[in-house]
Parts: sequence; structure tokens; C-alpha cells
Amino acid sequence: MDRYARWNALLEMLTDSGRVSVEEAAERLDVSQATIRRDFDQLAQQQMITRTRGGAVANGVSYDLPLRYKTAKHSAEKQRIGAAAAALVSPGTVVGLNGGTTSTEVARALAVRPDLNTNAEGAQLTVVTNALNIANELLVRSRMKVVVAGGVVRPKSFELVGPLGGALLREVTLDVALLGVDALDPQLGAAAHHEGEAAMNNLMVARAKRVVIIADSSKLGGHAFARICPVERVETLVTDSGAAPELVDAFRAAGVAVICA
Repeated sequence: MDRYARWNALLEMLTDSGRVSVEEAAERLDVSQATIRRDFDQLAQQQMITRTRGGAVANGVSYDLPLRYKTAKHSAEKQRIGAAAAALVSPGTVVGLNGGTTSTEVARALAVRPDLNTNAEGAQLTVVTNALNIANELLVRSRMKVVVAGGVVRPKSFELVGPLGGALLREVTLDVALLGVDALDPQLGAAAHHEGEAAMNNLMVARAKRVVIIADSSKLGGHAFARICPVERVETLVTDSGAAPELVDAFRAAGVAVICA
């Protein structure tokens, strides 16, 4: 297990229990206590945890971890979701794509589709995104037209938020918005932890003919602080096979097409 995978695991432990001892963490991750102490010290220096005598406690930010620490969680499911969501995109369309680990997998799947990476007239895909990492994924691996919304960078997600980006989004029309979310509920709709991200995502929804939510099963039925859109605005949900059958039925009853990748 490399350092970032360990850090992710330690932050997940703290999210679950609020407090973890060096001894417990070393036993669960099968590494030395000296390694855990170094990890705790480095995470504390980044103000992600609070160091205590013999361990660490959650800093109140671990439920909204920086993107670079989220990549190991549900990675196989997110790759399948990304491939399934990318398959919904037709050549020559305009796609809105926000930030997040699942959206990154969608971008990677789009980037390797030969039919979307041609110079033939009418075949080129246009991607509108407010996430710097998504733009980078597409620019270095494809010939797509990439439009980046402006704004202030949110370091945790690499997303641009604020009125500068909103001004651009209000001037474009999207054929489909593929949106990663922090929570999706059959009654409450889609939501994000951060209000700035939710506002940008809401603008993408408003400018899109179709809205597709991409979310692994851990996000379903959950709640988050700021609403993105009501469930009635969602055409399709792409999730993984671990989604609870009762939740899948509830989304379908609400008129949402569900794809379990």
C-alpha cells in the first residue's frame, strides 16, 4: 500500500470513528507504528487531522476530502460507471462535465473513444467543464474541443466556482450534462457538500437538454448540504451493481432510468 492509499484509509477510519490510535491503525493497515506516526504527522501538517497523544482525531473536514485522497475509494465501480456513462454520448454533441473522481473516469472513457476523436466534420465532441483536472484529462489525450468555465479554483475538487464561471455557462447550451454528485435521493434529488459546486452544477442542469447523474452506490439515498436539482430533472442515473434494489426501484418510480454498470 503506497502512502496516498494509506492516507486515504486513515482518513476513512477517522470519518467512521472520529478517533484512531497509532496501534489500531498500524494493525488494520499491516504497517509499522513508526509509519503510522509519520503519516499522522504529515496529515496534521496539512490540517486534515488533529494529532493527539498516541493517535489522531478527525478535523471536521474528512467527509469532504480533497480529490487526490478519494481516488482509491470504489475505484473499480467508478471505472465501470465512467465507461457506461461515456457510452451515452453521441459524436458531435455538447457535453457538460463537472469535477470529481467519477467524472474523471467518464472523461477518461470519452478520451479513448475513436469515434469522438476525429477531425471529421460534425463528429468532434465539445466538452464544457468547470474542473481543471477534467480539462487536462481531455486535452492531453484527445482532439475534443474543451471549454473551461472561469471562476475561483476550489483546491479540494479542482473545480472552478463563483460568478465568473456562471457567466459563461449562462451563454451555452448543453446536449447532455453528466454530473457527479455527493448524494442522490429519490425524494430530495441531487446534492453536493459545497454550495459553490452545487451552484455551478445547477447552472449546467439549467442549460442541458438531458441530465445524467453518475454516482456509485454509496452516494444513493444520502444527503448533502446544497441541492443541485430535483429528481424530476434527472433523466438517467448511472450507478454500480451494488445499488440497493429498493433504491433502484424508488428512482425508477420517480421516472429516472437507472443503469447499473
